[in-house]
Amino acid sequence: MDHTPTREDAWALLTEFTDNPSLIKHALGVEAAMRAYALHLGEDEETWGIIGLVHDFDYQQNPTEETHLHVGTAILRERGWPEEWIRTIASHADYMGVARESQIAKTLFAVDELSGFLTACALVRPDKAIGEVRVKSVKKKLKDKAFARGVNREDVRRGVEELGVDLDEHIAFVRDAMATISDQLELPPPGQF
Repeated sequence: MDHTPTREDAWALLTEFTDNPSLIKHALGVEAAMRAYALHLGEDEETWGIIGLVHDFDYQQNPTEETHLHVGTAILRERGWPEEWIRTIASHADYMGVARESQIAKTLFAVDELSGFLTACALVRPDKAIGEVRVKSVKKKLKDKAFARGVNREDVRRGVEELGVDLDEHIAFVRDAMATISDQLELPPPGQF
């Protein structure tokens, strides 16, 4: 790749390796949260969004710690993606051994598991409206180990800690970012069911 990857490049990469609708929606949710944080922090919205969109592009085909991101980072390098972006993507999984030193890496880690958890919280609502998910309800469900058991609660806790934000504010911020693309996430706005 002779140029900085665009969102179109990122979408093409994601959909080349992923056709599972839930995984695509997860990528879109993380992208929305990353873009919102970039704007909030005065960072490059496009770069942050692209990294959010492709962070798990290889997961469907490589769902284990032995393969996920090991394969993905190799593909990104082969295709000439910026090394700094590749390191940021690799850093969202502790087993990759890449320290999260940059603001973008800490943010990706902090929004990844939480965005999936927020989707699960929206899906159990009668109206499935992501924008109506209450922070108090999310915190209560985080304590319920049986609810969305695939979500790593420790990663959610550490993400907030590393990012240096308040848990309540972080939940509300990511929820509101995801609500801006509720149609793409198939989580309708309130009163639309």
